[in-house]
Amino acid sequence: MRLSPHFILAELTRSDTAAARGIDNTPGPAHLANLQRLAETLEKVRALLGQPMLISSGYRSPALNRAVGGSTTSDHSNGLAADFTSPRFGTVRQVCAAIQGSGIAFDQLIYEQGATEWVHLGIGTRMRRQVLSWSQARGYVPGIVKL
Repeated sequence: MRLSPHFILAELTRSDTAAARGIDNTPGPAHLANLQRLAETLEKVRALLGQPMLISSGYRSPALNRAVGGSTTSDHSNGLAADFTSPRFGTVRQVCAAIQGSGIAFDQLIYEQGATEWVHLGIGTRMRRQVLSWSQARGYVPGIVKL
């Protein structure tokens, strides 16, 4: 199912963890509506970057969110967040900086750092334009900084 010109439902619900553990990650009607809204925002990001994005996480059913150790208040569980990279645009830090400098509306933009790096973009109901960086060692800190 196509959610927008460049994003399909399968890429926003795909999960290696769900497949490996037999977890149903099918979104309900309310989640599907949120995923369409998320895809519209991701289209704006894609246009800003001028490059494709590789989605690593989108919607997470409650069971999947528990399995990956996600927050109980995660926007992923509502179909309102995606994790991604855009290697053809640049580094994850550069992607975050481009989004932060744009007029794209978002609730949270997080520069996530660990064994790999990715952008977390949440479009929850508050739309705070909160910009953070995260690593397991340091937790959350304000701004886009290398931790």
